[in-house]
Amino acid sequence: MRNFFIIAFVFLSLSGSTQMQSPVSWTFASKKLSDNNYELQLIASIQAGWHLYSQSQPKDAIAQPTNFMFSKNPLVIMEGKVKEVGKLEKFKDQKLDISAFQYSNKVVFVQKIKVKAKVKTNVSGKLEFQTCDDKKCLPPKTVNFSIALG
Repeated sequence: MRNFFIIAFVFLSLSGSTQMQSPVSWTFASKKLSDNNYELQLIASIQAGWHLYSQSQPKDAIAQPTNFMFSKNPLVIMEGKVKEVGKLEKFKDQKLDISAFQYSNKVVFVQKIKVKAKVKTNVSGKLEFQTCDDKKCLPPKTVNFSIALG
């Protein structure tokens, strides 16, 4: 019985420490541009010392780019691709001869959409991202989202 408590304590300690390691927090919003046109905002707030990778990366990059997957909604038309609003940094590691496009502090990913009718609906999906600091990279994470419209 004593071994059970020791194993449980170690497991809970390890799982708690991995959950605490979350240097990026996400918020989601929609902004009405006109009658049926909206702008989705997927906002990443990044803790100091950490970086979030851009959607596009140079050929020699080993970082996992941020990726958005929107669920199908017959009432919504996606207009163009997701744009990035923030200060893009170009990182180059001289020792490993690799580079990456990344953001620090904050980046807003923007997707313009059009709603086919005057109805209340939402846009949902998931995003995948990876974050690193100067010493380590965390495994890629997936975040589900749902953004109300109308």
